[in-house]
Amino acid sequence: MYSRTTIEKIRLSHFFSTSFLLLLILLSFDQTKAQNTCATALPIGPGTYVIDAINGTNIATSCAYAPLAEWYAYTPTENHMVTVTSDLPENACKDTFFNVYTGTCDGLICYVGNDDGGTIPCQPGQTWSLLSTVTFEALAGTTYYIAWDNRWTAAGLTFQLIEYVESPCNTATVITAGTTTIASINAETIPTPCSTATLANWFKYTPDDYYHVTVTSDMPVNQCKDTRFTVYTGSCISGLTCLTSDDNSGDLACTENGESNLATKRFDVMPGTTYYIVWDNTWSTEGFDFQLIEDEYVFPVSYTTSAIGPIIGGSYNCIVDMNGDGKDDLFTFSLEGVPVYYQQDGGTFAFTNFPISTNFQQPSWSIAAADYNKDGFTDLLFGSSYGLSLWKSDNTGTAYSMVTPGQYIFCQRTNFIDINNDGNLDVFSCHDIAPNCYYLNDGLGNMSFYQSSGNSLFGNVGGNYASIWTDYDNDGDQDLFVSKCSGPPCELHRNNGDGTYTDVASVSGLNFQPVTSWSSAVADYDNDGDMDILIGSNGGVPSQLFRNDLGLGTDAFTNITAGSGFESNISTYRDYIAYDFDNDGNVDILGGANKIMYGQGDGTFFPIVYPEGHGVGAVGDLNGDGFLDIIDWNIVRMAVPNGNNWVAIHLRGIQSNSNGIGARVEIYGSWGIQIRDIRSGEGFGFMSTLNAHFGLGQAAAIDSIVIRWPSGVVDVIENPEINQMQTVVEGSFPLSNPSIAAAGFTIYPNPADDYLTISPNASAPEIKSAQIFDLGGRLITNPELENDKLSVKILSTGTYILVLRTAAGKSYTQKFLKK
Repeated sequence: MYSRTTIEKIRLSHFFSTSFLLLLILLSFDQTKAQNTCATALPIGPGTYVIDAINGTNIATSCAYAPLAEWYAYTPTENHMVTVTSDLPENACKDTFFNVYTGTCDGLICYVGNDDGGTIPCQPGQTWSLLSTVTFEALAGTTYYIAWDNRWTAAGLTFQLIEYVESPCNTATVITAGTTTIASINAETIPTPCSTATLANWFKYTPDDYYHVTVTSDMPVNQCKDTRFTVYTGSCISGLTCLTSDDNSGDLACTENGESNLATKRFDVMPGTTYYIVWDNTWSTEGFDFQLIEDEYVFPVSYTTSAIGPIIGGSYNCIVDMNGDGKDDLFTFSLEGVPVYYQQDGGTFAFTNFPISTNFQQPSWSIAAADYNKDGFTDLLFGSSYGLSLWKSDNTGTAYSMVTPGQYIFCQRTNFIDINNDGNLDVFSCHDIAPNCYYLNDGLGNMSFYQSSGNSLFGNVGGNYASIWTDYDNDGDQDLFVSKCSGPPCELHRNNGDGTYTDVASVSGLNFQPVTSWSSAVADYDNDGDMDILIGSNGGVPSQLFRNDLGLGTDAFTNITAGSGFESNISTYRDYIAYDFDNDGNVDILGGANKIMYGQGDGTFFPIVYPEGHGVGAVGDLNGDGFLDIIDWNIVRMAVPNGNNWVAIHLRGIQSNSNGIGARVEIYGSWGIQIRDIRSGEGFGFMSTLNAHFGLGQAAAIDSIVIRWPSGVVDVIENPEINQMQTVVEGSFPLSNPSIAAAGFTIYPNPADDYLTISPNASAPEIKSAQIFDLGGRLITNPELENDKLSVKILSTGTYILVLRTAAGKSYTQKFLKK
């Protein structure tokens, strides 16, 4: 017996003849349900529909591969915004999927579709839904085929089709560059967070290229008029985002009062995105003219293909200093040997091809680099589906040997990191099908294998695709963020400082689902001194951007995807990395689709697509010009300097590991603060420079560079030169901040027993944090300032350095004695 889609009940009481009824039943076995094929799709309009089961015939398309489907046809008589959704309480624990097509059944065109876009969870406390919903623009007279298929299940479901009454956003007047005349502000409008006007005239503009656009009423014809406008992006139904606005920024003054009440604003636009320009009646309903002016867009940074020479290999590769001279070299991999291109002065390269043994694991999934045996030359870590291998230098950098421990690990992202902070670099590997694994270095380069278990280390399940080590809570030790391909949400393992770790992803707000993530990009996207997180998407929903609200509470992150530029970035990829590519002082994100998301310094991003291609790869400065270059598999893309200033810092550890991996590097200047963490292994597969790189924009000076080493030593370089590499040896620039007294503070008693009192005068700045170091520059404690007092009870008798850091990023020091 066929399962029937319930649209209406058929009353059989009208049939009195038993033989006639039997005939009908027999005939029904030779008929196809009205919605079982595209050709017989059931015509529907707005309403609620119940599907008992999905058992019709599907059509294979570029957006659908499931064998079964139920088909419906919707043909509006007027233009509408339409929502198709299964996001209904009666479907709570179901898993649905559908596509909407235009065209004909013989030539279907994928229009929209959805999987897991709902909001209703299966269980209380869950933050994800397996239900489907999408809103789209439907044009009068066009037939839209709606196919619910069995990609995940053939179980029945209830769905709705909702038509929306047209709003002024939907009926906005299309404009292009030029002059537009508004007779008067007289149309209905909708309230938004950036405008509460009661009337407004709506226009929409969709550029065909990148432009610097100016919208302006600052024209002689409008002199003495009072205008205001807002620009939105987004959707008329699912939500508009306030992009920019203006009121009174014009130059043309009214002769009556000498001031301008006209509006003008310049902003950047991208091709294919619709911008809603709304002039409102905040000050007047009087008509006026306005202009939309398109100026040629200059890319933040452009690239040329390098003439380094033919790149042997082309699998996962790295840009890193291989011989300890501070210059980034280029390493690739080949079964015929290991090619290394050593950077020389002037941007030339010396090529060496090292022989390779047969007993090793290839870098089929990832590669990491560091000097783990402390001989001054970089070693490499290869991760494959069967385990990992270490390519170890021989103390001269002229030969390498392969070390393969032998344990089975389905490696994904691999890292060098000093897990136990003993000054020796250990090895960490994500495991795809089991808990994560690591090897501890005994100081002689010998590695001992361990695997995570329980809840106090690095997770106890598989699905681990990318690990990124960073100090997210600014407590001086390395925490671990793990991107998950499937199953549970991503993990944030907080370093408790005692050899244990706690997964705080849930309490921090980072347990967003569903994101199929192969890597994430961690950086300070708003330059407030703490690390934010982009959970990179490899399919399904867009990548999710989380702001670190460290100052607002323990482990607090806020999802700021909406309005960031990532909410409309539908391209997904497995590799996401964060660097300042255009040297403007704001961190950018490279993540596939030939696109760089250029950071604006406030947690928002502007996407630029490079038409010549721009894949993700290893990053570093291959010619010493201060701009970051990229090797995209076997293509080297060299950045063309754009005039922005920069500084790079190359670390040499003494008490800490040789590369300073795990160090926090900070720079201070007119912009405030920028921070970087030194990491071996970012993104999913490639290995990028171990030098800390900072863009300065047009800033011509740096006040100070601060390096917080894993050992606790802090080096401070005052007024460093810019546009060059700074090499810093651990402990060579011990704390040298201005005195606490000079900042307007008095500390007493000195010598101290159990407490120090910090007494500010009227001009003293606000204190954000305090740290106490020994005379060797080693961090001893981060005491809390309570009622102007610091506890020093834990200190042994001796002399110490107190460092006070202000909310503005300045640091001040003073010695004191502990009794």
